[in-house]
Amino acid sequence: MSWFFLVLAGLFEVGGVIFLKFSEGFTKLKHTLTFAMFLGLSFIFLSLSLREIPISIGYGIWTGIGASGSVLLGMYVFKEPKNVKKLAFVGGIIFSIVGLKLVS
Repeated sequence: MSWFFLVLAGLFEVGGVIFLKFSEGFTKLKHTLTFAMFLGLSFIFLSLSLREIPISIGYGIWTGIGASGSVLLGMYVFKEPKNVKKLAFVGGIIFSIVGLKLVS
């Protein structure tokens, strides 16, 4: 169940970052509150996952999910530029996430 919580925490982290962008510097209340809710849920599920997963593994995977998810959604939702190098480095993050899972 800890791994499920960790993935969920990462997904809420990505959602939080997306709503942080939508909040436009915390000027839009609805998006600001949604950001806070997603970030709070992210930390709750991260905390639950760290009951059994070592922090060196859990935190690394959590930040990796957040970083790669934010880059990919940034390209899709906010029409940020796409290029082979950016996608290759996101692939490297995903490869590292899988590697951390395999060695834990």
